[in-house]
Amino acid sequence: MVSEDQQHFNNPSYYINRELSWLAFNRRVLAEANDEMHPLLEQVKFLAICGNNLDEFFMVRVSGLRHQVKDGVWKLPPDGTMPSDLLWKIQIEVDELNRLYEICWKEYLMPRLEKAGISIISVSDLTVDEESILREYFRTTIYPILTPMAIDAARPFPFISNLSINLAVVLRSLEGRRYFARLKIPSPLFGRFIPVGSTGRFILLEDLVADNLALLFPGMRVEGSYRFRLTRDAEIKVVIDEASDLLSAVEESVECRRTGVPVRLEVDPAMPTDLILLISERLGLKQNDVYGVPGFIGHADLWQLHGLARPDLLDEPFIPFVPIPLSAESDLFAAIRFQDFFFYHPYDSFNPLVRLLRQAATDRDVLAIKITFYRIDKGSPIIDILMKARQHGKQVTVVLELKAKFDEQNNITWARTLEQEGVHVVYGHERLKIHAKLCMIVRRESDGICRYVHLSSGNYNTVTTKIYGDIGYLTANPKIAADVTELFNLLTGYVSHEEYRKLLVAPVTLRQGILDRIDREICCHQEHGDGYIALKLNGLLDPDIIAGLYRASCAGVRMDLNVRGLCALRPGIPGVSENITITSIVGRFLEHARIYHFHNGGDDEVLLGSSDMMQRNLRRRVEVLFPVLDAAIKRALIRVMKIHLKDDVKSWRLHSDGKYEKIRPVAPDGACNSQAWLIKHRGVWHGWKEQEED
Repeated sequence: MVSEDQQHFNNPSYYINRELSWLAFNRRVLAEANDEMHPLLEQVKFLAICGNNLDEFFMVRVSGLRHQVKDGVWKLPPDGTMPSDLLWKIQIEVDELNRLYEICWKEYLMPRLEKAGISIISVSDLTVDEESILREYFRTTIYPILTPMAIDAARPFPFISNLSINLAVVLRSLEGRRYFARLKIPSPLFGRFIPVGSTGRFILLEDLVADNLALLFPGMRVEGSYRFRLTRDAEIKVVIDEASDLLSAVEESVECRRTGVPVRLEVDPAMPTDLILLISERLGLKQNDVYGVPGFIGHADLWQLHGLARPDLLDEPFIPFVPIPLSAESDLFAAIRFQDFFFYHPYDSFNPLVRLLRQAATDRDVLAIKITFYRIDKGSPIIDILMKARQHGKQVTVVLELKAKFDEQNNITWARTLEQEGVHVVYGHERLKIHAKLCMIVRRESDGICRYVHLSSGNYNTVTTKIYGDIGYLTANPKIAADVTELFNLLTGYVSHEEYRKLLVAPVTLRQGILDRIDREICCHQEHGDGYIALKLNGLLDPDIIAGLYRASCAGVRMDLNVRGLCALRPGIPGVSENITITSIVGRFLEHARIYHFHNGGDDEVLLGSSDMMQRNLRRRVEVLFPVLDAAIKRALIRVMKIHLKDDVKSWRLHSDGKYEKIRPVAPDGACNSQAWLIKHRGVWHGWKEQEED
């Protein structure tokens, strides 16, 4: 059903294409790889992130477009671009990204790494002794597990696994006949970068293998070897029949991902044309699915270098802030019952929540713990705490989303571990992803039952809380606690609930709740002339929300939107969005917090939570936004928003043509790097530390 707003603002020129917006985000990440403000290995990390992002883009988004073209079934996006046209635009943009990646790596990062004592060398750079040592290493360790596979008409085409590095080898027999073979490089076993002695020098594993191909093809002349890499469709389709449950269905679907339909072939541009055609045709790929990648293929593997023991080339660590009432010696339950707390990770420590759960696990008055899991760290202390709580007789309920993309197998493993300890595990919903971040502790106290609630924009993951900018909130507010109780009952049982006291819950009330607040801001502006909306989120794609923001702009409401990643709204269109500014911050930490601020005629409302303004979040996920009821915390969060909006060091401005421009400080001495400010002033905005100068 199309809303009246959508009908009024359905001009395709008002919208930016989602896929092109995704690629534009990768350009902003690439700029961080080229930014000397970061320590050197952190720059390498950003290039690795570029690789990860682009791989996921093809596995998820491009695979979907290819299915649409093949099936001839699609619904045009708001910008009106046909899927077939979009695939060509994507190829042009990705070709340019690949060119820029190679410039960044070969011409910028590699020379700087060499100066810092980290060299990526070729076989020709090896000394005689080094070459002898590596040849022996190859013979004894690598050679035994390699499996060369012929490529010809007489044999089945070899299976090419997703994202593996391969060599296409051109051979010539003694009789002069030409042959092709494929060799998979076992980089997951050995690492992509093989140390040469202990001198900080490395050689690529595929280069070492290529230098020893004669051992694999005796009696043949090796005429050449060429890197290539295949990307497969990673979308899983969960089908449940009478004989299966959700866990089994997801597990089977994850296994199918390994053999997903090919969507991208990356090749060395020097590879012979007939060999490229042979491989691509056997894989069922067309011309616009093949990418000639100059130089290094598979930038995600650069994470290996980021893991080197070189603290001098990494970000300087800092100690996250802990509010005094939640310090190690305090009674956490008493502190939370007295007042609400919020945490902006990683500037604030995640330890108070871990300590609260640890205290709850053995507290004789705690009756139950309920929590949602989406992405879980592999060595999760929270999992251990929940199992300990169960051992101490607590009722422990975990709502675990099995369909968290690329974390499915990890979540399946944790689900079985928890069940073995007697934890009640609920596997989410067949059609809806459970993305809400909720934790509730039920405790018996002298005046009755008290429920302690934690809500967050980020996962219960002790690793990501150190690198993602996420906001968590602790409260014992009875109305919020009652809503969370009813939402858990909805997630674990057959309860149908469509009204909440304080929470906005997708897919039931959240979308309309935001639209109602936009309408309220328009009315406030018409009455007071001070309409203002500030949003901080990861993605803004939903057509109804965008149309509502356009309508507010037309009514004169001023808006500052801080959208990290995907954004379909075009700011600055005369008569449509000239009152909207959009910025994106890309820096040391991944901006992941969601803050929704509505001025509301001076009675400011601030909402926090897990949801972006994207169709998947509002229609196909269980999400939560919640109001900040504490006045002091509300003021603190508005101040944090202002700091982010003031950023002129790590911030980009989106223009009406869909292009991003890096914001430059007007006066370098007064420049604001919001993440650096938050590190320096951690604790200040809470009011727990003396105010310092901005």
